[in-house]
Amino acid sequence: MEESKSYKIVIEVETAFVEEQSDPSSARYVFAYTITIHNQGNIPVKLLNRHWVITDGEGQVREVHGQGVVGEQPYLKPGDQFCYTSGAMIETPVGTMQGRYGMIGEDGVAFDAEIAAFTLAVPGCLH
Repeated sequence: MEESKSYKIVIEVETAFVEEQSDPSSARYVFAYTITIHNQGNIPVKLLNRHWVITDGEGQVREVHGQGVVGEQPYLKPGDQFCYTSGAMIETPVGTMQGRYGMIGEDGVAFDAEIAAFTLAVPGCLH
């Protein structure tokens, strides 16, 4: 019996406010986010591109599209993970990010790995 092919990409996110690069008096709030992408499926996959939707606290939306992440298009075998840190700037002390990674399996099947919305917040802004 042939094992069924499965794609299971799990994405973990950690965020941090970057105080030294931020300037609240100029409506500049900088956040770092660290993403860990886990391939928990049984097919090797490659991350081709990214699409982010960044929303500030006033509802202003900015979209970011690009090839790969941090200049790489990681190839993940089953059980592998890839971790990277990047950043985002918004004009309010609180905002959100969400998006997707465009992936392709070693078998040629393209699919999206969704990135659930996560919060960007200056410490002490949310209770």
